[in-house]
Amino acid sequence: MADAALITTSAPEFRAGLPGGGALIGLDLGTQTIGTAFCDAGWRFASPGKTLKRGKFGADKALIEALARERSVRGFVIGLPINMDGSEGPRSQASRAYARNLGALGLPILLWDERWSTTSAERGLIDQDMSRAKRATRIDSAAAAVILQGAIDALSGAVI
Repeated sequence: MADAALITTSAPEFRAGLPGGGALIGLDLGTQTIGTAFCDAGWRFASPGKTLKRGKFGADKALIEALARERSVRGFVIGLPINMDGSEGPRSQASRAYARNLGALGLPILLWDERWSTTSAERGLIDQDMSRAKRATRIDSAAAAVILQGAIDALSGAVI
C-alpha cells in the first residue's frame, strides 16, 4: 500500500479516486470498539464484519490493514459523527484525525455522515428477533454496514 491517501466527504471525489471500483471496508469508530463491514467490488451490498476491540492506534491500524489485505480492499468508508444540526463536534474531529492517521495505508478514505446508523442497525437486529445481549455484541459491525451501504448507494448512483 502507498504512503498518501485521498480523504474526502465527497462521494464523487472518492469515486473518481477509484475508477475501477473495488472492495471497500466500512468502519464505525466507537470509543471502545471498531465495527467493520465489507462490500463487494461492484458496490452492490454491504455486510457486517468483525467488531474489533479498540486499543492503541498502532495495534488498530495493524488489524485494519490485515483485514484490508485479506479482502483486497481498495478504499475505506469511515463513519463521521455529525450532530443533528449538521455541525461537527469533538467526535467528528476524532474521526477525522483517525482517518488522517489511517491515510498512511495509502488507500482513499470517504468520511460518511453516520447520523441514524446505530438506530437503523438496532432496528434491523430487533427485526431479526435478536436478544439484547447478542445485539450488544453485533451493533457496531451492523452500524458499520449501514454506513457502508449508504455510501455505496451514493457511489453507485442509487442515492443523490
